Amino acid sequence: MSQVSRSILITGGTSGLGFHAATTIAKRRPDTFIVIASRKDPDKAADAINTKLGQRNVQFMPLDLGNIKSVRSFVNAWAEKKLAPISVLLLNAGLQFPGEVSYTTDGLESTFGINHVGHALLFHLIQPYMAEEARIVVTSSGTHDPAQKSGLPDAKYDTAEELAHPTPATLKNDGRQRYSTSKLCNVLWTYALDRRLSRVNKKWTVVAFDPGLMPGTGLARDYGFFLRFVWNKVLPALLPLLRRLLTPNVHTPEESGGNLAWVALDDSDTSGKYYEGRKQIPSSTDSYDQKKQEDLWEWTVNYLSSGQQQKQNFEALT
Repeated sequence: MSQVSRSILITGGTSGLGFHAATTIAKRRPDTFIVIASRKDPDKAADAINTKLGQRNVQFMPLDLGNIKSVRSFVNAWAEKKLAPISVLLLNAGLQFPGEVSYTTDGLESTFGINHVGHALLFHLIQPYMAEEARIVVTSSGTHDPAQKSGLPDAKYDTAEELAHPTPATLKNDGRQRYSTSKLCNVLWTYALDRRLSRVNKKWTVVAFDPGLMPGTGLARDYGFFLRFVWNKVLPALLPLLRRLLTPNVHTPEESGGNLAWVALDDSDTSGKYYEGRKQIPSSTDSYDQKKQEDLWEWTVNYLSSGQQQKQNFEALT
């Protein structure tokens, strides 16, 4: 791949939404090096994409977003490989923990730690390896917006510290609410980053993306047997009915993967926007609260910085 001039990095690209987005992007950009990053690649997703397309431009790299050491090791490995600059960064991976509160190896509540903190650290550390012109897409969810009546408990953001280290007052909150709140964090962080990009001399854009409801994906892997069965076997067969009864924003993973690829490869200069599929729409009322955006940004930078110099680099987007 020595002649490749650009790279694209996709987290969570080994299955579901990310896999289909990676496949579409690899097909449309055969001259670009595509890296799919997840904890594991049991189904050899990168090989499957290369075989399907008759290409060799997709590679898997291990990344555990719930482990800060793993994120740092991933970026070090990226640097050692001397890969082409990143023109598209898809912060796509996400997990849901519906049961009792769980924690990452670093002691953060898992939903917040994986869906937000791990991605934020990846972005900050990978910046030096991004192209002069780059697009960042953060996969959020319509569940972050109470007005969409998704069926999940409404997102509730008080402080980032409370989300990271739940106190007795929130320790027993519904795990599904932790998920919808983490998706709100994705949008808050997107807007906070966009505001900072507008202040510096970088040709980077950042947007948030809602893939819609996608029955059959691995999101329900931690649910009980019955709910997993309904999610994986029953609901995928009822997509036309779900679209009529619930919302048109119900898709197969392949459809949503195509939409994510479209948003990622959009060559317009749109930034600081929220996409439902390929359509720009307003995000939730809370997502525009700059106090919440700044609380999240500042907590994240303070928590992740390994020293004063790194904190300054993170703040200055260098």
